[in-house]
Amino acid sequence: MIRELKTFVAVAREGTFAAAGDRIGLTQAAVSAQMKRLEQELGFELFDRSGRAARLNAMGTDLLAQAQDLLQAYGNLGARRPQAAAPAVVNVGAIASVQRSVLPGVLARFHRQLPGCRTRVVPGVSMQLVDLVDAGEIDLAVVIRPPFSVQSDLRWTTLAHEPFRLVVPRGVRGNDWAGLLATRPFIRYDRASYGGRQVDRFLRAAHIEVREVCELDELEAIVQLVAHGAGVALLPQTVAQRRWPSGVRAIDLGERTFHRDIGLVHRPVQGLGEAARRLADMVAAAYRRRP
Repeated sequence: MIRELKTFVAVAREGTFAAAGDRIGLTQAAVSAQMKRLEQELGFELFDRSGRAARLNAMGTDLLAQAQDLLQAYGNLGARRPQAAAPAVVNVGAIASVQRSVLPGVLARFHRQLPGCRTRVVPGVSMQLVDLVDAGEIDLAVVIRPPFSVQSDLRWTTLAHEPFRLVVPRGVRGNDWAGLLATRPFIRYDRASYGGRQVDRFLRAAHIEVREVCELDELEAIVQLVAHGAGVALLPQTVAQRRWPSGVRAIDLGERTFHRDIGLVHRPVQGLGEAARRLADMVAAAYRRRP
């Protein structure tokens, strides 16, 4: 059964029988036969066969952690000396605003509580990070909520609800956000990000044509451009942004206010290691403590 369990773990990681076969040097038919034999020996099915992807069902998800532990123990058989366990590594994705605000404090507490673990922070825009979680390349990510439902085998937890404001140079008078957008140079939040797409949809819905001068993803850089008088911008007031810098002021959009949701995305808890589950819980707790 060891051979079948090794193949089972490969299928769980790769997502399809064909990809698992390529990784371990078997044909798709051989992988399928091993999985059928494993299910017969165990007495229950391990996969949801409603689609092409080899998605684990509840029983398969439960078995995965047990199989990984068993294979590790099997690999240690006959060892003359106890081998020090390799430190657990948690790969966490985070958008830039999260890396600058909540994440450093969370990581510091995590490493105090689990000094034997390592973490790797993967930067990126939300779309890329969700794909990395789905591919199993990172354990979890803190991102902007996608404008569509996340994949059925991923879990989403909303952490913060951040309102968008019109940010203008401190010396600009008036609170007519529509008039200011129509007449002032506009610095655009990158449309490759989910937040930037929200801005784009807002402008189209409001029938406002802007005079765009620059487009970028870094929120702090956009604020600095506004402070230097380069234009105005529609930006989220992030959890960390309790007060805006002295060179700018923020105008409320009133009943037209829209928001971006910041949340945690990861695979089902059963498929996460203990360290990854602990870090996910600590991230959620850090946002709950925020006012």
